[in-house]
Amino acid sequence: MPRYARAEREALADLLLALGPDAPTINEGWATRDLAAHLVLRERRPDAAGGIVLPPLRGYAERVRRQLAAQPYPELVAQVRRPPLWSPVSNPVTDELANTMEFFIHHEDVRRAGSGWQPRDLPAGLQSALWKRAAPMARLALRRFPADLYVQAPGHGEMSVGRGGEPVRLVGPPAELVLFLSGRQRVARVQLDGPTETARRLRAASLGM
Repeated sequence: MPRYARAEREALADLLLALGPDAPTINEGWATRDLAAHLVLRERRPDAAGGIVLPPLRGYAERVRRQLAAQPYPELVAQVRRPPLWSPVSNPVTDELANTMEFFIHHEDVRRAGSGWQPRDLPAGLQSALWKRAAPMARLALRRFPADLYVQAPGHGEMSVGRGGEPVRLVGPPAELVLFLSGRQRVARVQLDGPTETARRLRAASLGM
């Protein structure tokens, strides 16, 4: 069985080491050190990981993340590369389900912050795995958007979502749709067809967590 989560993790860890702790990412205000600390918190600090999605816990989570980021950078990246077996999100049972999209997105957060990047030629199996996650993401992220949205990944599937109104078509490979739907619209290589103002609002919408 392909282990896409492991492959993306290893590639990201290699890139983090190659670029060093102060390289940019596409996450506003975060350098590579900050992104690495976020991943370590998510996997190793269940007491603080809830703050990633729960506003009342965000202050505590951010304090823990900053503490983690203060570690020597090679040690921090080593923790990204080798998660503990007891981690709720990174044990052998949950790893592929919980981390394939997570590590793909954060790998691209680092890759696409540099110059001259191009989308990678991803395995068909990884694209299929990302489409399985893109469809529920679209239902959640776009359910209240005031348009009839048609999300299409040629060769993988399509779906409709939105509150109704002018039709807009969002088309791209699953990998690019995942980036778009997770709030990374400015670096996602997708096609948007529909009224100009509605498409502009969709590109500027606050998506993802």
